[in-house]
Amino acid sequence: MPLITVKLIEGVFTPEQKVEIIEKLTDTMVAIEGENLRQLTFVLVEEVKQGDWGVGGKSLTAADVHRLQDSVAA
Repeated sequence: MPLITVKLIEGVFTPEQKVEIIEKLTDTMVAIEGENLRQLTFVLVEEVKQGDWGVGGKSLTAADVHRLQDSVAA
């Protein structure tokens, strides 16, 4: 009975994207463990308050992540 925990910065992903994350992570686990365990595969999405997440000694906000997403897409 796996429990997958995903931590995200608050405000980065839409509710629809979070649903997609849950669905795809569940599908991935089912591909490994078998369809019978789909109903026992838990995915917990936790949102971390903006500024409470840091990388490289700097706190990140949703705006920082969106800027990074835009620079990759360009």
